[in-house]
Order: sequence, then structure tokens, then C-alpha cells
Amino acid sequence: MKRRTLFKAATALVAVMGLGTGMAVAQDAEKTIIGVSIPSATHGFMGGLNWHAQDTIKRLSETYPNLEFVLSTAGASAKQVNDIEDMMATRNIDALVVLPFESEPLTAPIKAVKDAGKFVTVVDRGLSQEGIEDLYVAGDNTAFGRVAGEYFRDNLEAGSKIVVLRGIPTTLDNERVEAFQKALEGSDVEILDMQHGNWNRDDAFNVMQDYLSKYPQIDAVWAADDDMAIGVLEAISAANRSDQMWVIGGAGMKEIVKRIMDGDKQLPVNVTYPPALISSAIEMTALNFVSNAPVSGRFIIGSRLITPENAEQYYFPDSPF
Repeated sequence: MKRRTLFKAATALVAVMGLGTGMAVAQDAEKTIIGVSIPSATHGFMGGLNWHAQDTIKRLSETYPNLEFVLSTAGASAKQVNDIEDMMATRNIDALVVLPFESEPLTAPIKAVKDAGKFVTVVDRGLSQEGIEDLYVAGDNTAFGRVAGEYFRDNLEAGSKIVVLRGIPTTLDNERVEAFQKALEGSDVEILDMQHGNWNRDDAFNVMQDYLSKYPQIDAVWAADDDMAIGVLEAISAANRSDQMWVIGGAGMKEIVKRIMDGDKQLPVNVTYPPALISSAIEMTALNFVSNAPVSGRFIIGSRLITPENAEQYYFPDSPF
């Protein structure tokens, strides 16, 4: 409360005394420090998410000089835990925006931040215990799985056989898969296998190679992620089975959307899940300290089906993802 009061006082002085004197007072005020902890840019979606995080932090730092951001990226859960503990010990952060690398290992460390009285925003991958965070920002993972499942249900004949690639073991992956399976109920479409591809091209390539060696009939693949879809397509091509099955990924990678625009039969549709959701999370956390806007609760960004008819509105050639 001390930091917030000081910031509001400085802001009021800026308004009353004019830009020159007011800015000097604002710069002397104690800063609010917001830690941002996200996975490394190990694949396309995370590359886009890292880009949006850095861009948002730069913009907010210029807009609100009394906000300071500490950004860390991690390629494994253990490093992310260490990063968060270091933010608390050495920077005494006032808030944490975190996209957990995995749900289970990050739950206790994030709870420790909350128990210390800090504002906590969890992004995308939920924790294994409910009710810890002040704010949760994510895409609509239930809709993500449901929209894909409905397309499979409506566009495959009865008796068709499909395989599924799951992501990293997280609550959001569970939500997606459960919704996908529910959408297929009563359709007589058979799921042959489900394995974790970890949202990684190389892992997905290996999983798909295993599927292709085990199953002589595969009519379609739910890759559930565009990076995994690319790995899947490479494995299918290497096995000379491209004419046997189509693939649906997810998240709206520009290369995938372009192929949908061009009418690629192997990639008929996609499902949105924007990496810019990290910007929403950081912006809303900042609002908690620079305004009286209520920002607690859940903020869910909808998922939409990308088709050849609407793909152009989802195609951003200059985007990092």
C-alpha cells in the first residue's frame, strides 16, 4: 500500500505542478517492481509470446516511470522456480506475472509469493491448486479443444481413425483434451492413441513416426499446436503418407494460416490461441498499481476456427509467430 500511495501522490503532483517539476517528484518516488517469469522461446508460440512480453514491458516502462519490470525466461521448471525465488530475495518484487513451465512444480513456489502478500497473475497454464492467484489470464482452452473436436466430428466419416498429440503435462492440456474427447462423443470416430509431443516440433516428429509405424490407417491428426503440426507433417511426408490424412494444429502460426489461405488440403483449418495474451496479463497487472480499475478474477480470450474463408483476417505476415 505504501508504494501505491506514493505513486498516486506523485501522479497528483504531476497534474498540479506541471510536467517539469512533477516529473522530478515522480522519479523520486519509490518504484513498484513487477516480476515477469515465462518459458524460453523454445518454439514458435513461445517465441511470439516472448516478443510480446518484451514489447509490452518496454511500452509500459515508458508510460509509467514508477513501474519497474524484471523479466526472466526458463527452459525448465527448476530454473523457473529459481528465477522466481531470486526475484523475491534480491528484487523484493511487488507483483508476479508467471506463465508456469509446468503446473505441478510451480504451484508451491507461486503460492509462497502470494503468501508473502504479493499480487500474483497466472497466465495460460494454470496451477495444480485453485485459488492461489489474484488474476488468471488465458485463452479459452475448453473452446480450443471443443472447436477442434467439432470439426473432426463434422468432417470425418463414421469409423474414421485419428491420433492425438498432447502438449506438456499441464491443467490447460487436460482441459483441451477433455473438451476434444467430449466433442467426439457419439460420432463413431476412434482415437487410436494420445501421446505427449510437448509443444515441440522434434518431439512431435518422433511421436508421429511412432504412430505411423503402429497404425496402418490414420485418417486425421489433432496436433493441437502449430509447432507440433509442422513436426507431424514432416513425419507424414517422410513416410510418403501425405495423401492419407489431414492435420489440425492450433494457435494461428502465420505459416499455417497462409497454407490455409492457399487451400492446402492437408491443413484444412486451425484454431486461434494468441501468444499476445501475455500482453493482456502484464497490462492488467500494471493497472492494479497505476489505477483503481478492478483487475482480479479470470480473463479468458476466446478461440475461433480459422478457415479458408476467414483466414485472411488472421494472417499477419510481419508477426514473429
